[in-house]
Amino acid sequence: MLLWCRFRRFFGSFSVLWIQVSIIWAFFGMSIAYDEMIKLLMIGDSGVGKSSLLLKFYDDSFSPSFITTIGVDFRGKTLEHKGKRIKLYTWDTAGQERFRAITTAYYKGAHGIIIAYDVTNEKSFLSIRNWMKAIRMHGSEGVRMVLVGNKCDLEAQREVTFEQGKSLANEYGIKFFEASAKDSTNVSEIFMELTLQCFACLPSSSSSEEESVEHIHPILHLKPTCFCN
Repeated sequence: MLLWCRFRRFFGSFSVLWIQVSIIWAFFGMSIAYDEMIKLLMIGDSGVGKSSLLLKFYDDSFSPSFITTIGVDFRGKTLEHKGKRIKLYTWDTAGQERFRAITTAYYKGAHGIIIAYDVTNEKSFLSIRNWMKAIRMHGSEGVRMVLVGNKCDLEAQREVTFEQGKSLANEYGIKFFEASAKDSTNVSEIFMELTLQCFACLPSSSSSEEESVEHIHPILHLKPTCFCN
């Protein structure tokens, strides 16, 4: 019995140590040398599929189950563009009103923002103007944005037309995509387009030539880390 107790004590201590090392590695492992860092933010009503888009791009995974984001989720990966390593971080914010006090703190410092709605939910589309007001109130000056109509694979349930989304994006002078995390439609294009827009605005980027998403490549897919509040 004494031997068993000692074994359990040792194993428990080892487990705690391993968890601590894993957390440190996941966080500081993202400090691998890079030339530029770009921070993106995802906003939109609850249930529009922000997390699905995030997971599809970073993990190439999709789940039909709806899981509400609590506070903020987080992913990071390293890309290469024109010989430079770009550390790309994306924060996925909860859409519920009760989390707004938490999520608005992430607006500042974001280089780019993905504003998403659900093409099968007109209410989420009508909320876009409120999200744009939040960006004006809390976002950084010169932040880049794209508007995304998600779940375009559900054509039979559509409540918002492509033309409506495009018209609203034109009104704000930003790029527009319809996307589907389920079948991968435009998922990579959304993140790459916004990343290139942000990269072009960085002080160290002196390139004036037209950029193309084909020129940006993933070189290291970092293990995702979640910070929930």
